[in-house]
Amino acid sequence: MIAHAVPSLPAAGNRDAQALWWAARARQSGYDDVDTLRAHLELPPYRLAQIYRAAAKELHDRFEDLTVLPRSQRESLAKHLRLSSVHPAHAAHSGDAQTSKFLFALAAGDRVEAVLMRHRGGRTTACISSQAGCALRCSFCATGQGGFFRNLTSLEILDQAVYVARAARAEKRSLSNLVFMGMGEPFLNYDAVLDAVAMLNDPHGFNLGARRMTISTAGVVPGIERFTAEGIQVNLAISLHAPDDELRTQLMPINKKWPIAKLMAAARAYVAATRRKVFYEYLMLGEVNDRPEDARRLADLLGGPLHHVNLIPYNATAARYRQSEMTRMRRFQNVLHERGVPTTVRYTMGADIAAACGQLRIDQAAAAL
Repeated sequence: MIAHAVPSLPAAGNRDAQALWWAARARQSGYDDVDTLRAHLELPPYRLAQIYRAAAKELHDRFEDLTVLPRSQRESLAKHLRLSSVHPAHAAHSGDAQTSKFLFALAAGDRVEAVLMRHRGGRTTACISSQAGCALRCSFCATGQGGFFRNLTSLEILDQAVYVARAARAEKRSLSNLVFMGMGEPFLNYDAVLDAVAMLNDPHGFNLGARRMTISTAGVVPGIERFTAEGIQVNLAISLHAPDDELRTQLMPINKKWPIAKLMAAARAYVAATRRKVFYEYLMLGEVNDRPEDARRLADLLGGPLHHVNLIPYNATAARYRQSEMTRMRRFQNVLHERGVPTTVRYTMGADIAAACGQLRIDQAAAAL
């Protein structure tokens, strides 16, 4: 038995993960706060900790499976409280069985997608969404082409990860990594994302190490600055995609608000304050940003220590772009290596089910399922 309901936890960003979980779960179920919920359901404080552990750590989604509780209490809780804020509506699986994409129905009819990736070598990664849609309208991204609907709550973010982890566990796999690279811009939903990170990182709950999580931003400079001050070891990835303002603005309209000089200043301040590496995402667009001179300018732009560039093959969307030829990608990579820039060509997963980078979008056919 756990002696108290909401312990002080060393969760990411000094957020009390269990308190966050219960406060959000109470609101989701129509209660003003946890105390009101607990009084209405006549729950002793220690039961809160038991329920939290069962849902967040043991990944249960039905009260009937919480055998630590009396049957009568399970039946009462099932009538008043939900253990998940997302409802699986559809799943698709890649032909090579390495990738699965899940469509979730949310409150008020919104939908988002999350991805489970089974890497060669044993790693298992969840790619989860932070917004329903995206407002940034990057020209190469299907999510942005579909428009923006709303921010997700911290529970809707967390519960995607819980569902994907449960799916992995059914295959006798453990979720080893998580990336905020699904639908939406995480730093435009900053508080909910960082609350979700705290719940994911909680050693008494989901217990995913901070260094095994990555938040990817399109370049929201105030978000990077806030993140720098968090004092947590969650990885930072920045979608760059071009070495100069003219091209980056064509690809990513956000560059008008926070051009490369401001973005790189924030990135360098992050490295100086945290001594942590920044991962730069660079989408390889055939004969657009993949020339050797682009690689040289990118290397000059980065400079300094603690950075890594991920070269990402373009995955087909309705946009006009095409994927760089592998010979051009390797030449680009070689130029970066010659300039001392650590670089990886990312292996594409899930393209046959539109689950690869830039492809997540809720179409009407999928939404109807």
